[in-house]
Formats: sequence, C-alpha cells, structure tokens
Amino acid sequence: MNRVLKGDIVYSRSKTSLQSCRDGYLVMEDGICRGVFETLPEKYQAFPLEDYTGHLIIPGLVDLHLHAPQYTFRSLGMDLELLEWLNTHTFPQESRYRDLEYARKAYGMFAEDMKKSGTTRAVIFATIHPEATELLMDLMEESGICSYVGKVNMDRNSPDILCEASAEESLAATRQWLEDVRDRYQRTKPILTPRFIPSCTDELMKGIGQLAKEYGLPLQSHLSENKSEIAWVQELCPWSSCYGDAYDQAGAFGGEIKTVMAHCVWCPDEEIELMKKRGVFVAHCPESNTNLSSGIAPVRRYLDEGIPTGLGSDVAGGSVLSIFKAMELAVQTSKLRWRLTDSSLKPLTVPEVFYMATAGGGAFFGKVGSFEDGFEADALVLDESRVPTPLFEELSLEERLERMIYLGSEHDIIHKYVAGTQLF
Repeated sequence: MNRVLKGDIVYSRSKTSLQSCRDGYLVMEDGICRGVFETLPEKYQAFPLEDYTGHLIIPGLVDLHLHAPQYTFRSLGMDLELLEWLNTHTFPQESRYRDLEYARKAYGMFAEDMKKSGTTRAVIFATIHPEATELLMDLMEESGICSYVGKVNMDRNSPDILCEASAEESLAATRQWLEDVRDRYQRTKPILTPRFIPSCTDELMKGIGQLAKEYGLPLQSHLSENKSEIAWVQELCPWSSCYGDAYDQAGAFGGEIKTVMAHCVWCPDEEIELMKKRGVFVAHCPESNTNLSSGIAPVRRYLDEGIPTGLGSDVAGGSVLSIFKAMELAVQTSKLRWRLTDSSLKPLTVPEVFYMATAGGGAFFGKVGSFEDGFEADALVLDESRVPTPLFEELSLEERLERMIYLGSEHDIIHKYVAGTQLF
C-alpha cells in the first residue's frame, strides 16, 4: 500500500550522525521508502496522508538475538553465570516444548508481546523440536513482524530431555523441517541454529555448514560469551586456534553463509580478524552480558573496524524485549568498560546505538532500518506524552529521540509499520 506519514522524523544514514526533519513527510510506496521530504513532492500528493504532527517517527527496531522459548522464565536465575544458568533453568524449560499444547500457550504469549513491542525484525532461537518450531513460525507470521526463526541443533553435553540422539538424527530432523516450511511464509524465514560449539559435535557442525550452503540459508549461534565457555570449547576442539575458528573449520562462520554471532564479549584479536574477514555480524546483548556476569563486549572496536553490529534483547538472559533498553544499556556498559578496563575504547554515543538498533542490525535483513530511498518501510510512531517535560518545545528532534531511548517503552508506540503494512 502507498502512504505518506507526516511528523517529526529521525533516522540514520551512518553510525555517526542522525538525520531529522520536523513536520516532514515519509513516503512509502509498495512497502518501500522513497525518502523523507520537507515538502511533499507533487508525484506523491495523491498518496493517502496519515498525519502524526507532533509525534516522533523512527525506523522500526531490530532484535538480532533472542530465545522465544525462554520468554516464560525471564528474570529467573539472574544470580547464576551462563553454564550453570543453562543447566538449572534453560535446558529443563526448553525441554517442555516437546508438548505442543504448552508450546502453543507459551509461544502465543511471546508472539503477542513481540507484536506490541518496538521490534519490527527479529532473529529468533526456538528449540530442538521441529513441530514446536513450525508453530512458532506460524505465530510470528500472524504477528506481522519479519523474522528469522531457527530449529536448534544439540547432540552433546545436554540433558537427555533436550539432546538429539546423534548428528545424523539432528541433521535429518533439520532437513525435514526445512522442507516442511519451504515457501510457506511471506515474512518468516528459517535460519540454521546450532546452539553453540559445546552442544554440537564436529560432525553436526560440519553438516549444518553444508545444509546452509545447500539451502542458501543464514546461520545464528553464540560466540565467546563467557570465559568458562571459551575454555570448554578449547578442550572440545583442541585443533582450533579460537572459538570462531571451530565454527570456521566447519564451514559455519560467515563468508558465503550470512552469519550472526551473539555476545562476542571475549573475542581475541585473531577471532576479531576472522569475523572481519568473513563478514560475521555481531549481536550485542548488553543486558544479558550483565545479568549472567559475562562481561562487557568491546563494541567500540567492532564498529571502528567495520564489523557489522546490531543489538539483541537475548531474552531470557535479558529480562525484556525492549530494544530501547538495549540501546540504553549499550551506552552505559560501554562507559563502564572505558572507565574501568580499557580507556582506549571510547564510550558509545546515542547516534551509534540508534544506528545499531536500526540500520546496523537491519542490514542482516537487507536494506532495512533507515528511511532512505529503497529501504523497506518499517516505522514506529511514538507518543511522548507519558514522559512530559516543560522543556518539550525547546528540545531538538535528536534530544527528543535521546529521551525516548532512555525513557521509552512499548507503551509509547502508538503505530507500527512493517514493510509498509500497519500492524496497529
């Protein structure tokens, strides 16, 4: 559908600066942005006008990493570190998704709250269960959000209730799932999802890399999140030079396979160079990294070296779906790293985290996350009245955006568009 949104528009063209237009016009044609204009060009004046004068209009937010089955137990076990938390909470809870009735109830709650959130694009982990994963994909399709959803692969170092019998069985189930969902959805796509190296044998990882190439699919996993995890990977894969190299030798680390790795907190120089060489995306998850005591990722370095980087809520390591909160925490944790551990890496700025939350993460989906001509038309309309200030008339659009990053939530979103379609 063609439409024009009128309002106070803010978006990114680069990671270092914001573009703004007060009382501007955002043109959407067949689900694609045609740009932002101070005066509406004559050729678009017949398009239906939706007048949001006085409201901020920003691109939809992108969540590059979260776990749908963990939504049920968010904010539990936050006194634990990663590996203990996985064994105590995550694995027992994820095993419940073999029950489709439970999955329908839990995933229904997740999909409904995702629709209400500021997220318009998401990269999502499911569980090892194909039927439940297909159910999640059905619900995400109905939500209107564009997403990648992955059936998880796990064939070692996992409890019996959440472990596939062999690499062969895991790969066969994955292939069948891919065939079942082929050409089934418009907005929901499959993504290969080995949980992480500790839970996947070498045979399984190589098979997943081959499946990704065969089907032309992207891949998601975890990388260098926790020091104990990294040491474990070195024990399991002594032939690898680093965690990322274990993925790379299996053919599952970027290159011709579009890849996003979550966390990347403790990446050594060699691993960072490999990520850069292979074009691997980083999903920065500041709340989860804090809650599970993993550390503070060197995101400044990733941005400065041109490594594509976005943000993830990482529910349930993260407590909420809000990418507003992820932006806030990304700035705050970068300040702590700069002050306490590495003064060479300057803190992140508001324009940078906004870019990560929109165009930076959006690049994983293609031309997504900006209002430039040719980008898919994802947009949020915000109501700032819940956080009033007598300074409102004095604030620039950039300052109003900064306030919403720190103070905003899903309650402030009054309209949401994905690829030109209005969800509410």
